[in-house]
Amino acid sequence: MKNVIITGAAQGIGYFLVKQLLTDKYNVTVLDLDGGNLGALSKEWPSLLTLVCDVRDSNRIKECVEESVLKFGSVDCAIHNACRCTFESMNNTDDATYRDIFDVNYFGALYLAQAVLPYMKKQKSGKVIFTSSGVGVMGFINISPYASSKGAIESLAKCLNIEYQNDGISFHIFHPPLTRTKSAEPLPIPKEFMVPPEKVGVGLAKHINKKSFIICHSAGQKLQTLACYMFPIKMGRLMSKMTANYGKQSELK
Repeated sequence: MKNVIITGAAQGIGYFLVKQLLTDKYNVTVLDLDGGNLGALSKEWPSLLTLVCDVRDSNRIKECVEESVLKFGSVDCAIHNACRCTFESMNNTDDATYRDIFDVNYFGALYLAQAVLPYMKKQKSGKVIFTSSGVGVMGFINISPYASSKGAIESLAKCLNIEYQNDGISFHIFHPPLTRTKSAEPLPIPKEFMVPPEKVGVGLAKHINKKSFIICHSAGQKLQTLACYMFPIKMGRLMSKMTANYGKQSELK
């Protein structure tokens, strides 16, 4: 596997995932709304192609995939990492927000899969990975648009994994831990409880060839993720309670 397309990789986990893949001699195409942060990497690595793309636009994704294939000759792996997240109760979230989050997180994943599958079917091989989250499995307080979109891509990956198994194409889920990224800043959780994005991105890059459905950056994260699958409601309530308690303690200080 040599040619990788990834959405949403100009910062955070995605940035370090791309950097490590380039170091490991992969050709990488990044689809992002703003790839400016990748400028230094582009100068250093001719094997990096950065394309401006809104993942809510299926036609633009198809154009970008075609451009990537023209440059690198194939697409061996496609990763949907672009996402949008809000932190608010359902009562304070309008329908438009739910739709927009699903447009980015779920339909962005669907559009990417639809764009790369014709190439993968032709070459009889390929790997598609959707970046999920523990909250998509166990639930969490005041994050239902994001969590439900992640739950949806979990089901999408399972269905497509079955549908395309005879074409040599597999579908997988990235499960990163709570990471110290810009999108996680609103959470009232100590920064020391969050994993640095570089550690997660590098770890996921090193495990990109794993055959398991769930791919994590470390063995410890894999065990924690499996616990979420085994006890989703208990884990969701526990994590929500811990977060709420820490938020109250912070307000008292």
